[in-house]
Amino acid sequence: MTTSTGMPLGGTVTAGDAGRVDTVLVAGGEHLTEATIDPGLSATVRAVAAGATRVASVCTGAFVLAELGLLDGRRGTTHWRHADVLARRYPRVRVDADAIHVRDGHMVTSAGISSGIDLTLYLVEDDHGAAAARHIARELVVFLRRPGGQAQFARHTTPPEPSDLLHTVIESVRNDPSAEHGLPAMARAAAVSTRHLTRLFRSELGTTPARWVEQVRLGHAQQLLLDGHSVTSTARRSGFGSDETLRRVFLRHLGVTPTDYRRHFATTGTTPNPE
Repeated sequence: MTTSTGMPLGGTVTAGDAGRVDTVLVAGGEHLTEATIDPGLSATVRAVAAGATRVASVCTGAFVLAELGLLDGRRGTTHWRHADVLARRYPRVRVDADAIHVRDGHMVTSAGISSGIDLTLYLVEDDHGAAAARHIARELVVFLRRPGGQAQFARHTTPPEPSDLLHTVIESVRNDPSAEHGLPAMARAAAVSTRHLTRLFRSELGTTPARWVEQVRLGHAQQLLLDGHSVTSTARRSGFGSDETLRRVFLRHLGVTPTDYRRHFATTGTTPNPE
């Protein structure tokens, strides 16, 4: 067997010769997000998964399991960049776009490539206990349980182009997230009622004005932290006001504190900015 990178794998056998398999692990690949999955791959996974104790996937390997119906009615995850596609294509799968890995019955799915390490540590713990998994994690110099979910890694996507009426409001928030952007102030800026503005946000952006403003402020806060600003400065400049409010928002959306976020993602050359 030769991989897509040209590396040969020795000692491989056909699905028919594999016998009973304890754990099936389906690796990911960009091509698996395409509408048609190779029938040979599907048949192989179906054959080896039929009597397996556990069936797992890394990254986009979840698309193969979903295509076979193995995730129907179950929670599952994949890389955050492909989670929406997985949910749309396979509506019977309860996609958790923030999870690092998810177990539902004997099915286990994980997020991006490095999440395969999180997944396998979980499987080791399941088979051999926490001490064995902890020992391996120490040897690999990785977290046994990574803090937070995928949201802390995801990039902020650009929403659909809004109508002219919403455009002015949206740009004012983006240009100065720390300003007053309560519903009445935004409605005045758009020269509409608060009720009409709320309807516009729901119909065009699929959310409420308050939630949208919070997301913009969160994205701005993340960038400020990466640019070296202190937590206090970030809270003020992003419009959250206090350290505690900023902390609550980070924990609710990203699963980590602002301090931990900066520690994990800021470059080693970043110097904290006290201003």
